[in-house]
Amino acid sequence: MVLDYSLYLVTDSTPAVLGKKKIEDVVQAAVYGGATIVQYREKHGETANMIKTAEGLRAICHESNTPLIINDRVDVALAVKAQGVHLGQTDMSTFPKTSLYQVEMLKYSQEITVARQLLGPEAIIGATVSSIDEAVTAIEAGADYLGIGTVYATATKDDTKVILGPTGVRDILDAISVLENKKVPTIAIGGINAKNIQRVMFKSQAGSKRLDGVAVVSAIVAADDAKAAAQELRELVNKSPGFFKEQANQTKEVNELLGRVNAVIREVGLQKPLCHNMTNLVVQNFAANVALAIGSSPIMANNGDEASELAALGGSLVVNMGSVPPEAIMNYERAAQAYNSCDRPVLFDPVGAGATKLRRGAVRRMLANCYFEVLKGNENEIRVLLGDVSTQQKGVDSSASTSSDLDKATLARDLAAREHGVVVLTGETDYLSDGKRTYAVKNGHEYLGRITGTGCTLGTTIAACLAAHREDKLLATLSAMLMFEVASERAAIRLDVKGPGTFVPAFIDELYEVAQLARKSDGGWSSWLASAKVEEITLRKADEMKRVLENAGK
Repeated sequence: MVLDYSLYLVTDSTPAVLGKKKIEDVVQAAVYGGATIVQYREKHGETANMIKTAEGLRAICHESNTPLIINDRVDVALAVKAQGVHLGQTDMSTFPKTSLYQVEMLKYSQEITVARQLLGPEAIIGATVSSIDEAVTAIEAGADYLGIGTVYATATKDDTKVILGPTGVRDILDAISVLENKKVPTIAIGGINAKNIQRVMFKSQAGSKRLDGVAVVSAIVAADDAKAAAQELRELVNKSPGFFKEQANQTKEVNELLGRVNAVIREVGLQKPLCHNMTNLVVQNFAANVALAIGSSPIMANNGDEASELAALGGSLVVNMGSVPPEAIMNYERAAQAYNSCDRPVLFDPVGAGATKLRRGAVRRMLANCYFEVLKGNENEIRVLLGDVSTQQKGVDSSASTSSDLDKATLARDLAAREHGVVVLTGETDYLSDGKRTYAVKNGHEYLGRITGTGCTLGTTIAACLAAHREDKLLATLSAMLMFEVASERAAIRLDVKGPGTFVPAFIDELYEVAQLARKSDGGWSSWLASAKVEEITLRKADEMKRVLENAGK
């Protein structure tokens, strides 16, 4: 029997969640609204009362041919002839890789085996997992599906010690995707609701392996209208998120890309898109002047409550994580989600991501809760975004790198592929990738590193081009990088430029001039592009590289 795991309802009869409603009425409404599986969860009830309630739920589910699963209690599942059981487990994060851990893993495996023996071969047996080891153990023990979590912190479970986020879910999916002949359905659970359900489904995808559905509790049980809530969630889980649009069959040839750069810059001038900057006070004036020079319309607004109205104007957002007080992170997140909701581009610059524990946590939160079309940072920052906990920054600057050019290009490619966006890894040579196409950009001038805010204003320039050109976000990003970096080279050789101080006004002049040359070209080639230094980089596919490394370790 092929089951539909897309909307898996987990009940909660606590007054804080259920209120004064009857659990039977909630389940009835949810099933009518589109819940595809129901799990009856009652942690502290008397057995007789649980059986009585489960019998009522079994009758409701039977009418719509919806499977009823009982949480943990095999005896209750047998008593009411439920379709299966879902087995949780003791949290093992406090003693990883110890002998006690191994004992607990063995006990969990045995619980699944015993449940199968008692319930029979046709029973549905699910297992909660929060790590790769637990997932593999559950699959090998014969679990029919995995509940992966906890994704986000939730009030419905007070014993949660592991918060995975979509990235943690993706890591588990990636690991189990290579298990031969053991493909099991997966659902995510923990804090999932209508606001984040699409991000969870989208951002947890690992290659061709994606979640089969989500488990929800409060989003339905606590809703005033459980049927309407289930209908909305069912629609969202089966719908591609509006903030992401697959961009297929894009050109890879450098000359073809360069031939389209002027057209992108020209669109910025014609559309004059709003460029919303969330950045620090030191940089705001510089960013506004850069935006005006290239033809965009800047606004500096750090209050996330304004973002919904601004996003509706059709521009783009730059989130520059210069400062990280709690209210700033909340505003960054709120603004990015508002732009996601309006299908408008967001660029994230995780300044100093590896400098402190607070910044690392902020980065994890932003990646878990928002989608970014472009992620821009130096090598250290990109490593942190990839989850490298060993990277330590002294400040916002990147420390001396020992990585090869190929290593840096691979970092950019891997992060872009994981996040389904474009990555700009900045440095003496910049690396640009969308996960499929990867390039080295060798333009720019050392003066850019001698003044405050050039990294932030490169983000402003990229965001403006993203807002104007939606067909190919890598091309939009490349166009902005070349406009910005070639302008810096032109400014640096001017006779009136004596150093960083005189460089800034000359740079803004040259940005304006390059933008004008691009527009006068009517979208074709122009002389300033002769200075472009862009090289395509061919990399092994990520999955092929993984196999190479695994074989090398054998």
